[in-house]
Amino acid sequence: LKLKVKCGDEFRTVVSGISDYYAPDSLIGKTVVMICNLKPTKLCGILSEGMLLAADDGSVKLVTVDSECKDGAEVR
Repeated sequence: LKLKVKCGDEFRTVVSGISDYYAPDSLIGKTVVMICNLKPTKLCGILSEGMLLAADDGSVKLVTVDSECKDGAEVR
């Protein structure tokens, strides 16, 4: 799944293997946790500029926040 994710003041392209668990429309407006300081790499011929965090207990679940926070906030 190819996503455009807002990270602070910029948008990044992220390629993720979550298409079996999430429909693209269900991700619009979600606040997810993403690793932004990785070296960009090509996946399936597309340059991916980050990685979404998810838990896998047999069914993948994206890591989200429980209240509103600023785009690009650091994970601590």
